[in-house]
Amino acid sequence: MTGSLQVKNNKYYVVLNCKDGNKKRKPKWISTGLTAEKSNERRAKQKLKELLKEYEKLEAEQEHNRQSGISFIDQIHTWLEQAKMRVDEVTFQGYELTATQHIFPYFEPLKLSLADVTPQVLQEYINFKYKSGRIDGKGGLSAQSIQIHMVIIRRTLADALQKNLIQYNPADRVTLPKKERFESDFYSVAQVHNLFMALQDDPLLPIIKVTTIYGLRRSKVLGLQWRSIDFDKGTVTIRHTVTRCTKTVAKNKTKNNSSRRTYPMLPEIRAILLAAKESEAQNKRLFGEEYIENDYVFKKDNGEPYGVDAITKRFKKLLEQHHLPVIRFHDLRHSCASVLYEMGYDLKDIKEWLGHSDIKMTGNLYAHLGFRQKQDITMSFEANFSSALEKTLEKALEKNR
Repeated sequence: MTGSLQVKNNKYYVVLNCKDGNKKRKPKWISTGLTAEKSNERRAKQKLKELLKEYEKLEAEQEHNRQSGISFIDQIHTWLEQAKMRVDEVTFQGYELTATQHIFPYFEPLKLSLADVTPQVLQEYINFKYKSGRIDGKGGLSAQSIQIHMVIIRRTLADALQKNLIQYNPADRVTLPKKERFESDFYSVAQVHNLFMALQDDPLLPIIKVTTIYGLRRSKVLGLQWRSIDFDKGTVTIRHTVTRCTKTVAKNKTKNNSSRRTYPMLPEIRAILLAAKESEAQNKRLFGEEYIENDYVFKKDNGEPYGVDAITKRFKKLLEQHHLPVIRFHDLRHSCASVLYEMGYDLKDIKEWLGHSDIKMTGNLYAHLGFRQKQDITMSFEANFSSALEKTLEKALEKNR
């Protein structure tokens, strides 16, 4: 490798004659941080020698890796195999799906070795996915989705770095799109009441009520089991979850310790659960041997557990049918916080009820609820102000008559 000292903007720069993945010359400018004056020339030349030595060593290692045949795709497969033993099953499903649908189709045609993966290569991937990376071809991926992609890529390369297969992690030198703050929607007390009234004859209402009253995640309400219901003590314990990415996973494990909690059985909840118990007994007699035995509280008439995605789709369809504001099923959890807020409960109370592990999570939601209240105050102020202004104008006109 060759290089030279150059002066730009009155600063000494080292210019290295590097090569890209296609063996084409690509000058690399590195600032020495030294002012271009005679007293700094010796130090600048020493910096040139050090950088030449460093980059010659890096090029040699990269060439070795190219010749060894270690490909970027192979390294991702290796990391996925390791991740499968370390992470939650649903988390792994997400990693595998992202790699299969996005990362592999993009990088496989490029046939890159580990040494070929530079910050520029990764930045081009990020920019492409952000602009037009959706599988359906309808635009780009969100900043949050791209961050998930980079978790896989960064950890793959971090593993390669730990094994001395690369000199540095190029994923640490890219710029990710700014993550936009997601503003969830939710129902007020009045809207929750309207929801319950509109769906009073729908089979999904018991699930919606339990979800809203206890502020549960979808995985928790679908994972509710009879072994967690104590009619004598009047308690409902959250300890089992049902989740899905590419396939449904049921487990006796909640998201965190605070997520595993016990609620008092409110009278309305007791009525819902007793009705579900009676319905289950009737369905067992009706379906006989065809009934699917399990311990879940909420399920289809034949005992089959509800599909995770089916509940979400059904909920949206019901809202549209009854001309109600369309929110996500998960927003019923936020609606619970909205109801508690309107009832006068503070941040700590809402945190405990929702089972947040970190009060910051509740604080973000609490701030959003507070903003909604400020909007109501603003609307009220504007209405009253307009009314007062009209009266003032009327009085002024009467005086001038």
